[in-house]
Amino acid sequence: MKTYQELANTVIISTKKNRLLDYDDSLELVGTGRSAFAFRIKYSNKAIKIFFPDFIHVAKEEAEIYNTLQNISYFPTIYESGQNYIVMDFIEGRTLYDCINHGVSITTDHINEIDAALLTASNRGLNPSDIHLRNIIITPNQEIKLIDVARFRQTKDCTQWHDLKLVYHQLYLKRFFPKKIPTTMLNIMAFLYKKHLLPSYLSSSKIG
Repeated sequence: MKTYQELANTVIISTKKNRLLDYDDSLELVGTGRSAFAFRIKYSNKAIKIFFPDFIHVAKEEAEIYNTLQNISYFPTIYESGQNYIVMDFIEGRTLYDCINHGVSITTDHINEIDAALLTASNRGLNPSDIHLRNIIITPNQEIKLIDVARFRQTKDCTQWHDLKLVYHQLYLKRFFPKKIPTTMLNIMAFLYKKHLLPSYLSSSKIG
């Protein structure tokens, strides 16, 4: 089997528009973010995150933050990192975004567990930031996992999780509020928020 470094070297990303050109057959593409592609390493419980050429500096930052969070059950274990990659647990489950998109219930227990995860990170000297529904996962065992922690050391205050909870308590829990929202509607909400045409507690940039 190839080493993690060798697997990372098989991932070819175009420097123009960060298009994925090629990768090893033992990798399965499972996600595309703002700074990286995420792959599951087949026949294992591990994932490898490969950063775009313009974002390789984020790999070091995120690896250091994950190391700070080790042995906290809410965050994946990190196994190795390199110049442009991180190897960590592959987390089975649905993101909160997927839950809303497919009508899967998000409970108050889930929200309380997310609060506990963020408090634990704060107690490690971090400043949890950029918390949105795509980086919070509910596992098949109803456990909470958080990923994409690259902004957990920024110094400015981030209200994203606060705003999400406002949406949850003031709208989502209401009987009239739809528990299943199509992607198109979520994207429209995100666009309107970025144009400052929605109040902050309706922010789909927080939802997305």
